[in-house]
Amino acid sequence: MTSSKHIVSVIIPCHNEEESIAKVLRGFHKGMLAKDSFHFDLIVVDNNSTDQTAEIAEQAGARVITETHKGKGNAMRAGFDNIDPDAEYVVMIDGDDTYRPEEVLRLLEPLHNNFCDVVIGSRLGGKIHGEAMNTFNRGGNWMYTHLVRIIYRLNVTDVLSGYFAWKRTVIDDLAPHLHSQGFAIEMEMITKMSRMKLSVYSVPISYHQRGGISNLRPIHDGIGILQTFSKNLRWHYTKKIEEFEEEV
Repeated sequence: MTSSKHIVSVIIPCHNEEESIAKVLRGFHKGMLAKDSFHFDLIVVDNNSTDQTAEIAEQAGARVITETHKGKGNAMRAGFDNIDPDAEYVVMIDGDDTYRPEEVLRLLEPLHNNFCDVVIGSRLGGKIHGEAMNTFNRGGNWMYTHLVRIIYRLNVTDVLSGYFAWKRTVIDDLAPHLHSQGFAIEMEMITKMSRMKLSVYSVPISYHQRGGISNLRPIHDGIGILQTFSKNLRWHYTKKIEEFEEEV
């Protein structure tokens, strides 16, 4: 890696994704020559897997960390705690091969050009292949997206996407305020980013049918997402400042 490359920490939360994680990681490796402005620090967060996810990820060249408290929110906070100290950008992508790593430049370029602070990959504004999203989940996504656009006044087109990119400075400010344990983490991030007055935009992405069994429980997780949406209407941003002891 040369000093001219911009470091991107890519957080991939995983629970039993042995069927797909190697393909996701290869997608970043295959594109590295074309993406010669960036160096990808690939972080797989093994979230209490009972299969070979961690071993396969290590063999594929990822940095693997373990989060024993199950839940995507817990895994993401563990990932944020382990991003490269020199990273300029941070990406989140699921480990189930539903999103395409090769499309990561679509998310990074608006950040690199200082167009905005956060980019969300939009499935609803992009291309959903085959049966990747059923009618029930599509309707739920549409409803939550329009609620966020109207009430939080955020110009996004897919609030439950698992493909995000941030400037590093955004994560430094946002991460200390995140508390969701499970799949409400995306809604928590989006609603709090709105309250932080960040510039957030969407870009179209492709979405494919996952391999293996989904960890999402539509009714249970949908209720948690709605509760997070409602609770954060009362949330106000206060920057957390770390205290340092003065050396004597």
